[in-house]
Amino acid sequence: MAESIDEEGKKLSPGSTGQAFGEVIRDYTPHPDASWRSGKPDYLLVNRTFFDHRSLEHEVGSLEHVVSKLIKNWAVEAHHVADVHLWKTMDINKFQAALNGGCPVMAQQMSDLGSCNLFLGQTKEYNCRLHSFETAQKVFRTAFPMGFAWECLEVFSGPPTVVFKWRHFGKYTGVFTDKSGKKYKGNGKMLSIVGMCIAKVNAELLITGLDVYYNPEELTGLLTSMTDPNWRPVGEEEADGTAQGGGCR
Repeated sequence: MAESIDEEGKKLSPGSTGQAFGEVIRDYTPHPDASWRSGKPDYLLVNRTFFDHRSLEHEVGSLEHVVSKLIKNWAVEAHHVADVHLWKTMDINKFQAALNGGCPVMAQQMSDLGSCNLFLGQTKEYNCRLHSFETAQKVFRTAFPMGFAWECLEVFSGPPTVVFKWRHFGKYTGVFTDKSGKKYKGNGKMLSIVGMCIAKVNAELLITGLDVYYNPEELTGLLTSMTDPNWRPVGEEEADGTAQGGGCR
């Protein structure tokens, strides 16, 4: 159930903005009439992953710094505010998003599907059609308990068509469940994926389009190969089959 946002609830904590780490990397504040999908988001753990393991530190005011904050603010909104009519980072009348040049979706479709489903689609190990917004989020929170951080690596062109290279990364310490229900325990090592994006923005820097390019098969392939060979789900070795399958919930 969405949670109404009072004045204090509008503010992300210093741990979430990055202020507690010495650098504000997101500063999103929701529309006064907006509600959080499931409580105010907490980015403390993923920020710790970001600051400990980012590959580049961009100068404040650089294109990379501006794009990084723009996309991080977009992610807060896309993940945590359901009502597209109260979105502030996107022009919802023009917004489209697509993966690898595929069929674009509009703002409402992205809100319903969730960006995890949209930007993964269907791979050998993952099927977006089997997941709701909430269950897709759970799959990746469970796989990356310390967060799956994101950084902008390099910007190749500025507004209105912003072309940039990005990296997603996090220690794979949790459990990934594939589309058949099989569970894989991560080996605890850093998992990293690099891709490109073409973002279109208007004069107010509202996003009107996101075209994301990378190989989703690489990501889900790593989730099923970077595993702990000694781990078995709880109950897997029970002969009578009465124990329930385990793993991190």
